[in-house]
Amino acid sequence: MDSLPFSKKGRFYKGNLHTHSTVSDGMLTPEAVCAVYQKLGYDFVAITDHFMAQFDYRIADTRALRTQTFTTLIGAELHTGRTELGNLWHILAVGLPLDFAPYPEGETGGEVCARALASGAFVAAAHPYWYILTENDILSLGDIHAIEVYNGTSADHNDKPDGWYMSDMMSMRGRLYSTCATDDAHFHDHRADVGLGWVMVKSEELSPEALLEALKRGDYYSSTGPDIYDVQRKGDRVIIQCSPADRIFITGSGWTARSAFGNGIREADLSLRGFDSPFMRITVRDAKGGRAWTSPIWL
Repeated sequence: MDSLPFSKKGRFYKGNLHTHSTVSDGMLTPEAVCAVYQKLGYDFVAITDHFMAQFDYRIADTRALRTQTFTTLIGAELHTGRTELGNLWHILAVGLPLDFAPYPEGETGGEVCARALASGAFVAAAHPYWYILTENDILSLGDIHAIEVYNGTSADHNDKPDGWYMSDMMSMRGRLYSTCATDDAHFHDHRADVGLGWVMVKSEELSPEALLEALKRGDYYSSTGPDIYDVQRKGDRVIIQCSPADRIFITGSGWTARSAFGNGIREADLSLRGFDSPFMRITVRDAKGGRAWTSPIWL
């Protein structure tokens, strides 16, 4: 349980790791994007514009938009090489240097991930269900940090926002990744695609450096609505505290699960006896269908 963020020092900061602006195909300038997230109560945002030739391989420089109460992380969505099913890669890289080099000819998804990791970035496989990534695809990316398990824009684009199938499959294969929720906002006029999914990062300070290191350690949980306040293991029991919920789950391999339910419950005390799984993850679901998730952890 030491891999969970709840007992770590610091406080939780709310942020979005996947956002687009007029630097690529978004509808708002970086300044306007940051203003929207500040108004929504976020503590930080990463503008991750498409790093592509058609957008001159630009990375949004948001350093001037940082304040004492709101900060930004420098990032991009990387596209090079092809997935097993022939699609152009979509890879989130947060914490990139502004001079990250364009793709050399023939660079693969795994090779660009290696470059991003070497530069100090937090790297995640974006929206795996949106374009059907395979197990081989994830493994080909090397030692990335995370899998994007909720992508809000995908919900209205092709009804494929959920990436938990890939996280669970990899966990069952013995590979644990941290898991992030995002909204992938482009601010298009025909739909509200902002504030749909976010991360809550436990950090001792609101600085880009501290947030980035916390992300790479996995010191965060993800949400589309509820809050998770604490998760503790006491012997063969797990105690979860959260904002009002209608059901709280422990999920493991295959169909293995435990749950508690009620009208506005704020705590669950669940037994791990007979819980036949080497890992677990927590899900909190509220009355509106919003969910909050921990990343998978080893038992």
